Amino acid sequence: MISIVGVILLFVCVFGGFVAHGGDMAPIIKAAPGELFIIGGAGIAGMVSGNSLSIFKAAMGGFGRVVKGPKYKKDDYVAIIAVISKLMKTLKAEGAVAMESHVENPEASAIFGEFPKMLKDHGLTGLICDTIRLMVVSSGTLSPYAVEDVMTTSIKVHHHTELKAAEALAALSGALPALGIVACVLGVVKTMGAIDQPPPVLGALIGGALVGTFLGVFMAYGIFEPFAGRLKQIIDEDGEVLKVAQQIILGNMHGYPVPLIIEGARVCISHDSQPSFGEIFDALRK
Repeated sequence: MISIVGVILLFVCVFGGFVAHGGDMAPIIKAAPGELFIIGGAGIAGMVSGNSLSIFKAAMGGFGRVVKGPKYKKDDYVAIIAVISKLMKTLKAEGAVAMESHVENPEASAIFGEFPKMLKDHGLTGLICDTIRLMVVSSGTLSPYAVEDVMTTSIKVHHHTELKAAEALAALSGALPALGIVACVLGVVKTMGAIDQPPPVLGALIGGALVGTFLGVFMAYGIFEPFAGRLKQIIDEDGEVLKVAQQIILGNMHGYPVPLIIEGARVCISHDSQPSFGEIFDALRK
């Protein structure tokens, strides 16, 4: 939501300052639809031709992610740690057979059902279920270090894939000023075709052409670049949950004491969302 406040502040400062110093919004309002059609259409076309459909959709959906903010808050991390810990406890107490129904169909699992929000995160549930499935089929002969290598690779690939949406938005922000110049040049071409018109008409045409340059720079550095940067931050923060899952699973495989497992998972979380040791420990005791 803070991003919306930033955009509002951006418009107030830029256009409010323009009007406050005697500027007339009428020429900008008149020229903006056509210029935005050229700049926006060319930008979207470039996005479509330069990215796969999945990355394009993720980039467009990135605006929603920026508005909503990070997926997980402090209470969510407490619940996630409790659920993964319970899965590992069940594996240790009841054996591999008891885990098959949970990892093969997590939607019907009573343990996963304790925190349904996890099921919507396919990257997280996939990492947990695939790793536990690997442990089950290996019949307890699996090295924790081998599992760590596999999980680390999986997390890196997932994170790299997620970042492509932010990279696509950043590339678009870099192209918008140039596309604004394209729109401006087309406006100049239109103006040259009316060179025989009186100065007031030519002035209006030139002003409309310059709106294209303005809008390209304005959208690039005022909207798209900040949103691309914020999307990368959110992706980084949302990716912390995968490291939390990795620490809990590996800690249990190594046979570490519960306090050490909790702390190993907790320190993977950024300070804004990091629960205290006591909050996690209390949740595990319920």
